[in-house]
Amino acid sequence: MNGGAQAAVIVVNYNTRVETATAVRTLRENTETPLEVVVVDNGSSDGSASALRREFPDITVVDAGENLGFAAGVNLGVRRSTAEYVVLLNPDTEVLPGAVDDLVAFARTHPLFGVYGGRTLRPDGTTDPSSCWGAMSLWSLLCFATGLSTVFKRSRVFDPESLGHWQRDTVREVPIITGCLLLTTRTTWEQLGGMDERFFLYGEDADFSHRARARGLHPVIVPSATIVHAVGGSTSSSGRKMCMVMAGKATVLRTSWPTPAREMGIRFLELGALLRRRNPTWDEVWRRRGDWRDGYPRARSTVFGLPSAPEDPSRTHRTAATPT
Repeated sequence: MNGGAQAAVIVVNYNTRVETATAVRTLRENTETPLEVVVVDNGSSDGSASALRREFPDITVVDAGENLGFAAGVNLGVRRSTAEYVVLLNPDTEVLPGAVDDLVAFARTHPLFGVYGGRTLRPDGTTDPSSCWGAMSLWSLLCFATGLSTVFKRSRVFDPESLGHWQRDTVREVPIITGCLLLTTRTTWEQLGGMDERFFLYGEDADFSHRARARGLHPVIVPSATIVHAVGGSTSSSGRKMCMVMAGKATVLRTSWPTPAREMGIRFLELGALLRRRNPTWDEVWRRRGDWRDGYPRARSTVFGLPSAPEDPSRTHRTAATPT
C-alpha cells in the first residue's frame, strides 16, 4: 500500500478499537491524497490489533507489545512508514472531507512554516480549542496559580495559553500544535529527531513545537483542515488524566527551562492545584502532586503504574530556552 503514498498517517491506539476504526475509516473515505496508514497498538487488551487488521487489511498495524506511551509509539509508527509527509492523528477523531488534503496542499505551497495543524470540533459542532495552544511562561503559570486564568477564561492577557477567543478559523502561527492533528515533512521530522521519548503522555507535542521554533520554523493552523475530536479516548478518570497533563507540563519545564525558572514554574503548578482543590479533579491532582511534580520518566511509574523506562540518549533531546 506504500507505493505512491504522499502522506503517512500515524495513529497510536490503546484500548480504543472502535474509535480508531472510525478514525481510519473516515480518514480513508474523506481523503484523496494517496496515504499509507500506520496504527501502532500499545499493548491493548481489547483485541484492537487483530480487529483492525481484519477490517483494514491494507493498513500497517504494528503491535508494540506494551504501552510505550504516545511519543515512543509515534516514533515507532513513523519508522515503519516511508511517505514524504508525516501526519499524526488521534484515535478518538473523525476526519472531515478534505482535512488531510488541505494540510498537504498548504504545506506544499507554504513550506517555510514547517509544522502544520488544523481545526478541531467537538461532537456537537462547537470549536474544540485543543488543536493548538500558547506556550507556558512564568506569566501564564502565575495566572494559573492565582486563579486569574479561571476568572478571566479565554482572556488573551490573563489566560494566554488559551490564545483568547480565537476560534481556530483563520490561518495563524501558533506556539504549539498538538499531536491530535499535526503534519510535517519527513525531512523536518528527522531533523528534529521525532518526539522526545522521555515524555510518556502529554507535553511531547509542546516540546516538539518548541524545538521546531528553535530551528526557525513557524507552526501554523490551517482552518480548512477540520476534524471532530471526542477528547480523551484512551484515558478515563478526570483526576488521573489531569495528573498526566501536569506530569507533561512538569517535564516541559524540567527539560527546556533553566533553573530557577523551572522550579518556580513547578511551584506555580502546585499552587494552582491547591487553589482549585474544592473541585474533586483538582483535589486528586493536589493530593498526588508528589506523583507528577518530577515529570517523566518518574511519572511513568507514579502516575501510570508502569515501570520507568531507562533513558536512551540517542532518542531524547535536551534543549535550553529562557521562558518569556
